[in-house]
Amino acid sequence: MRALQLLLLLGMLLSPVTLSVARKPRKENRDREVYGNGKIFDITHEINPNMPTWESKDGLGQFIWLVDSMKNGSKLNSSQFKLSTHTGTHIDAPGHFYEEYYEAGYNVNSLDLDVLNGPALLVDVPRDSNITAEVMKSLNISRGVRRVLFRTLNTDRKLMFKKEFDSSYVAFMEDGAKWLVENTDIKLVGVDYLSSAAYVNLISPHLIFLKKRRIILVEGLKLDNIIPGHYNVHCLPLRMIGADGSPARCILVK
Repeated sequence: MRALQLLLLLGMLLSPVTLSVARKPRKENRDREVYGNGKIFDITHEINPNMPTWESKDGLGQFIWLVDSMKNGSKLNSSQFKLSTHTGTHIDAPGHFYEEYYEAGYNVNSLDLDVLNGPALLVDVPRDSNITAEVMKSLNISRGVRRVLFRTLNTDRKLMFKKEFDSSYVAFMEDGAKWLVENTDIKLVGVDYLSSAAYVNLISPHLIFLKKRRIILVEGLKLDNIIPGHYNVHCLPLRMIGADGSPARCILVK
């Protein structure tokens, strides 16, 4: 009997011991960039006081105010905000550079949602140049491709994360815009800084793109850490009467 008791005791000592460990609650990620098990990419920059704005050294600054505060006795929290229609990730309407289009009501409400949603190509632009006709030729974008997002040196330099506006950003030159219009089927152009036209050639590329309301410009895209290739893009501006542009939420879906 004693031998049996010793064997049982030995078995208890040698058996695995299971410890009950309390799991730490998983920290919620409120600033996600990727969703749907890696299939959905948020390519919209977060609007924040330190993001760059056109020709400003000071960035956006305060843009949102809490008007009603539960902390101060209100029954709810309610905010107001004030932004340029070309803040952060945004879309240009034809009236942005054409007075006749603005007067005719071609604002963001007139933009074709079919163009703003559908198959898209993300391409890497050579890092040593603005987007010229020569660069466009080198990209070999096939006919039939209607939406192209151009990732440039701006993304490498993280210009959209810097408060001070940087006029050395990369974008389209006049000949590059003209080549795109004449030799491709592109209807949506996406770029990774605040303008699709280079600072040294600011007006003419916009006029070429927006003439006859043929191309929609999406500017200030967040294209970090995304593999070049084919996706579906979904980009929606706010529905505002009289607006020559609008902040937008844009995503890519693999």
